[in-house]
Amino acid sequence: MKKENIKKIVLAYSGGLDTSVIIPWLKENYNNPEIIAVSGNVGQADELEGLEEKALKSGASKLYVEDLTDEFVNECIIPAVKAGARYEGYLLGTSLARPVIAKRLAEIAVAEGADAICHGCTGNGNDQVRFELAIKAFAPGMAIIAPWREWEIKSREEEIAYAEAHHVPLKISRETNYSKDKNLWHLSHEGLDLEDAGNEPTYEKKGFLEMGVSPLDAPDTPTYMELEFEAGIPVALNGQKMSAKEIILALNELGGKNGIGILDIVENRLVGMKCRGVYETPGGEILYAAHDYLETLCLDKMTMHKKAELSITFAELVYNGQWYTPLREALSAFVDKTQEHVTGKVRLKLYKGNIIKAGAWSDWSLYSEEIATFGEDHVYDQKDSAGFINLYGLPISVGAAVKKKNEQK
Repeated sequence: MKKENIKKIVLAYSGGLDTSVIIPWLKENYNNPEIIAVSGNVGQADELEGLEEKALKSGASKLYVEDLTDEFVNECIIPAVKAGARYEGYLLGTSLARPVIAKRLAEIAVAEGADAICHGCTGNGNDQVRFELAIKAFAPGMAIIAPWREWEIKSREEEIAYAEAHHVPLKISRETNYSKDKNLWHLSHEGLDLEDAGNEPTYEKKGFLEMGVSPLDAPDTPTYMELEFEAGIPVALNGQKMSAKEIILALNELGGKNGIGILDIVENRLVGMKCRGVYETPGGEILYAAHDYLETLCLDKMTMHKKAELSITFAELVYNGQWYTPLREALSAFVDKTQEHVTGKVRLKLYKGNIIKAGAWSDWSLYSEEIATFGEDHVYDQKDSAGFINLYGLPISVGAAVKKKNEQK
């Protein structure tokens, strides 16, 4: 669609640096179209304060603030937890939030009769792919505007200068200009001193960590806690029944104060480059650890090993923005089948950044103390192992015999 034909644009709006600058830029470069801002609430809490006033002052005609927290948790986070999905150690905090935000963005654009959807994702990042693939799933044919692929601005410093010149209010300064993404699952930090892989993150510096403390500053006494699951879904914390969202929020508090869930990685981006980031995922790290622990009791060997293989594919699909695809849906169906008996209770000990196993119980446990004991037992006949080893090792024996015969020629 030609620029002059675009009269109404729906903008994915966070109130951060990128989207704050985009509103006046669109007005200047797209013949003063109507801008409808949409903010998806995925648990970024304080970042939503004053958002409507800021959007309207920047030039938007209206602002939608959509509460997507339940959908985010139940339809994205919990399926990922059940799948054990990790991308190079990263618990996919940003990646998991994008599908629900982009879906709602597309739905509002269609309802508003918009001519285009705009996002503030950079041209060298992963989010542009995640947003646009989801938009294509729910608003096929909709024009997409990505200013970072069009404008002359080349850096966040230049963005700040543009904002200052256009009197756009900002909460950041040139000195605190980390690129961050926050939701109820995690907080990411990128940019500034973190771009040098040789720099140690300033975990002990006041204000750097927002969801918790450095392990060095955590309490000197451990915190014990218990999580209960039904079919792979967390249902209770320390004996109290809660929704999955409530449990995650409570675990964020527990994990944060004990220095849990801080990850410093150099990851392989979808767009080809490596990127260094620091992630805070205190509740998520605990939830994954507890779920993994319970699975060791409840899953048989073949299922556990195959699920571990497929969890890599699942994580790659999420990371690469392919949530709304037949393969991801098929993998979720497989995972749901594996979780039917992942029911029980796990006790963990949290101490200075460490998650220590302290017990697990399940009526569906495949572990038998009677069979596994090193003491006297009347269940497992150890003589049976001789025949098993002979059959299991038969290819090795045959191969060795053939090799020896040929060496003697």
